Amino acid sequence: MHPRKTFLSIVFMVAFMASTAHAMTQEEATMVANAAQRGSDGAQVLLAVMYLHGDATHAKNEALAANWFEKAAEQGNAYAQKMLGDLYEQGRGVPKNLKLSADWREKSANRGNTEAQLMLGKMYLNGSGVNRDQDKAEGWLNRAAVAGNSEAQFLLGKLYHEQKNPGMAGNWLARSAAQGYEDAIKFLHFMEDIGFHTEESLHQQPADLHKLAADGDLEAQYQLAIRYESGAYGEKLDYRQALHWFNLAANGGHVMAMKSLAHIHEMGLDGVPPDAETAAYWRKKAAEHAR
Repeated sequence: MHPRKTFLSIVFMVAFMASTAHAMTQEEATMVANAAQRGSDGAQVLLAVMYLHGDATHAKNEALAANWFEKAAEQGNAYAQKMLGDLYEQGRGVPKNLKLSADWREKSANRGNTEAQLMLGKMYLNGSGVNRDQDKAEGWLNRAAVAGNSEAQFLLGKLYHEQKNPGMAGNWLARSAAQGYEDAIKFLHFMEDIGFHTEESLHQQPADLHKLAADGDLEAQYQLAIRYESGAYGEKLDYRQALHWFNLAANGGHVMAMKSLAHIHEMGLDGVPPDAETAAYWRKKAAEHAR
């Protein structure tokens, strides 16, 4: 199991709780912010979403939302790339720029984001931010349609109808109609676009996490560290314990634990004085392990 994905599953559950009946606590918000600053693209996406809409712990700020989406997008996060494309098209948090919108959507589309494929196909159909190109429009709409996007199926059917290809037109229009042409990205599709997998455990009981960490599970050690650091998920704030588990996980090869230690020593967090040499050491180790 990829360690980053497990942690991000927990982060996403926090977001889901915040968007429904449960508000994110300050401790949970701190945990997300720390992970985002340390380079977790999933946490950066979550932070961007919180700034985009505003919540109890983050006032709405579209410029900060765009900033965090861009950080995640530059790491190759397809959902962040798609969202950045949307923001540039709408001029939200960034100056309106249809060319940049198309560029980010193409990056996302090439990574398989069906919504970006749909939007890029529409841009080529209309000549918006790109030169009008029916062949490219057809290509991107086809990719999204094959993946099951009902609007792309509808537009592709219309395109084939205009091209006097009734067989293909009828096929795609029927597929779109069968879906009711009412969905864009369902909840599970949203999670998959960001990079989460529903089969992963979203929560672990504290006793299980302690046992796994003690048994040498690197991800459990990292999760325990971030809980002690922020005082979240039932653990009391304890920087000494946080540093203990960060160090164990980092020495075992956990990249996010290494990035966390680099950030802690660089900024002088968790009760330790700033130490540029130690921060540089862990940043170098993280880069080496990420290759």
